[in-house]
Amino acid sequence: MTALRLPFFLMLAGVLGLAGCSVHQPVSLYQLDSGSPAQPAQSAGMAVLLGPVTVADYLQRETLLQRQPDGSLQAATDGRWAGSLSSDIDQLLLRQVAGHLDSQRVVLAPATVGFTPDVQVLLTITRLDSGKLQPAILDAQWRLIDRRGQVRDNRIIHLQEQHAGGTAAQVQAQGVLLQKLAQQLSTALKPLANQPPIAEAPKKPAAKPAAPAAEQEKQPKIPMAAPIRTDMEVFRF
Repeated sequence: MTALRLPFFLMLAGVLGLAGCSVHQPVSLYQLDSGSPAQPAQSAGMAVLLGPVTVADYLQRETLLQRQPDGSLQAATDGRWAGSLSSDIDQLLLRQVAGHLDSQRVVLAPATVGFTPDVQVLLTITRLDSGKLQPAILDAQWRLIDRRGQVRDNRIIHLQEQHAGGTAAQVQAQGVLLQKLAQQLSTALKPLANQPPIAEAPKKPAAKPAAPAAEQEKQPKIPMAAPIRTDMEVFRF
């Protein structure tokens, strides 16, 4: 009996080992390709407040989604994002815009106390995905607010990038789309670098304080006119 049971246990161990290998397959982690942005040299360049950057709800997860031919989205089985995709987008755009503007004064919202931007960028990304048979697509919209609080530019962007089909190629294509977005955004920002300073409102003259009561008593008082009464009577006939 012992001899017959031994092969069964060996077979069972082999099946469990194969199952364990299939469950614990390594999953690749991906980050967006930020390209090779130039290192900004100007410490007193254009001041830009980048954000808030609003990302669509379906992108705020570590799951790497795949666009299907019918338009649906499915989670990738061979990879996921290495951390927050939203934070990855912020950092990519920050480095790219700072490099294009050659300015060290590009910061992410919220701004620190004392930072007065020349322009604030309100950016919304409504789509960023791809699939094995679907190109990478980026849909976004920005609004540029100058230092007076006026909207200087409002633009809707649609970008598309082809890829080789693999997961790594898709992630690289999505990074290229964000690089193109940053380049177009920087082109729209540059004309707003030389804004005239805001004129200060004229100050109203301060009201003169009232004179103390003691000084008012020293001033000569003008006698008030009083009616003069006489004993004469007026008769009417």
